[in-house]
Amino acid sequence: MTVGRMVRVAAICVLVAIWTGCGDYFRPVAFPVVPSQPNPGFSHVAVVLTTNGTNNPGASVTIDVSGDSNDSQATVGLMPVHAALVEVGTKVFVANRLDDTVSSFAPTSPTPVTTISLPAGSAPAFIGTTEFLTAYVANSGNNTVSAVSTVNNVVTNTIQVGLNPVSLAETPNALKLYVTNAGSGGVPGSVSSINPTDLSLNPPVVASPAAPWTSPILAVARNDSQRVYVLDQGSGFVSAVNATNDAVVATASVGIGANYLIYDVVLNRVYVTNPVAGTLTSLDVSTDALTASTVAIPNAIAVAALGDGTRVYVSSATVSGKSVSSKVTVLKSTDLSVKTTVPLTAVPVSSACVEQTLSDLSIAAAADFSRVYVANCDAGNISIIQTSNDTLALNMPAPLSAQPPGSNGSPPPQNPVFVLAGP
Repeated sequence: MTVGRMVRVAAICVLVAIWTGCGDYFRPVAFPVVPSQPNPGFSHVAVVLTTNGTNNPGASVTIDVSGDSNDSQATVGLMPVHAALVEVGTKVFVANRLDDTVSSFAPTSPTPVTTISLPAGSAPAFIGTTEFLTAYVANSGNNTVSAVSTVNNVVTNTIQVGLNPVSLAETPNALKLYVTNAGSGGVPGSVSSINPTDLSLNPPVVASPAAPWTSPILAVARNDSQRVYVLDQGSGFVSAVNATNDAVVATASVGIGANYLIYDVVLNRVYVTNPVAGTLTSLDVSTDALTASTVAIPNAIAVAALGDGTRVYVSSATVSGKSVSSKVTVLKSTDLSVKTTVPLTAVPVSSACVEQTLSDLSIAAAADFSRVYVANCDAGNISIIQTSNDTLALNMPAPLSAQPPGSNGSPPPQNPVFVLAGP
C-alpha cells in the first residue's frame, strides 16, 4: 500500500469515527430556535372598587402596576364594598351590598361580568377565600355565610352564623374559616368557626375573660395556619385563636376604636390602626407573647406592609370644616420610625364618604413592591405612590359617575372605596 493511499484510508477512518461517535448512533446537533415571545402585558395588578351612588351600578378598575394605567373597567352591582382575587388572580369576586349580589369577572377584561344572586336582605359585607373552587361571603343582613362556586358562579351552600357577620378569615390550609360577627343593637358580637371541608359549624369561639367579644370586626390568619387574630373594636383587644381547637390563647390591647388590621407575612407581624386613639400598633405574632410596639399617627385609617419587609404605609385623613386632607405616613419596619410623609389631596368632603369606615382610604401594596395604592373616596381618585422614592406618582381619576355634570361639563367621578393588590 502506497503512502498516499495509507493517508487517504486513515483520513476516511477518522471521518467515519467522527460520524459514528465511537460506536454511538449519530445524533445531529440541533440549535434551538427561539420563537417570538407573546406580549407580556402586565404581571401585577391592583383592583379598585368604586361606588356610584345608591341607585347606579358601581365599577371595578384594574390597574396595570407596571404601567400605572387603567387596564380595564368592569360594571358591578350597587354599592360594591369588598372584593377577593381567586384562582391565582385570574378571577375577581365583588360583594355588592345594596342589591344582594356578587359580581364575577376576569380582572383583565371588563366583560363578561357574571352576577350571582344572594337571598334578598343578605347585605353582603365581605368576601374571601384561600381556596380555588369556593369563595365565601359574609352576609351582614341575614346572619349567614354563603359558599360560592368559583367555577359555576352559583351559591352552593348557606351557613347560619352569628349576628351581623362583617368579615372572614380562612386559614391558608383551608381547614378553618372564621367569621367575625359584630353584633348589633346592644347585642354583643361573636366569632364563628366553620369547617370548609364539609361546611359544618363548630361551637362559637369562647373569648378570653380579659377580652370579651363586644364587636369583633376583622380577623387575619397566620401563614402557618396555626393562629387566627381577631380584632374587637368595642373592647380594643386583639385575640389570638388556636386554629386547632378554637381556644383563645393570648390577647393584646390595641385601644378601643381600633378597626383595621393586616398580617405581614414577611415579618410575622399584625398591624392595627386606631383612628380614635390615633395610633398604629405592631404585634409580633411569632409567639403568643404578642409583643406590641405603638406609634402615634393621628387619624390613622388603614395600613399596608411592603412585601420586601422594609416599610409600612399608613393612610390618614383630617377633616376641617367641609374639607378633608389625606396623606400616607411611611414608616421604617425596623423600628417604626417615620421615613417620610406623602401628602395626597385636600378636597371637599363628599356626601358619599362622610363616615370613616374600613373602606375610606383603603390602601394596598403591589406584589412587586413598586407601588402603593390608596382609594381616596372623597377625592374620587386612586393615589399611586412610587416606592422607589416614596413620592406621589399619580392621582388616577375614578370612572365617571351617573351624577349630573359639574361646572366643567363632566359628571363627577365615582368614589373609590376599596383597593386590593393582586399576586
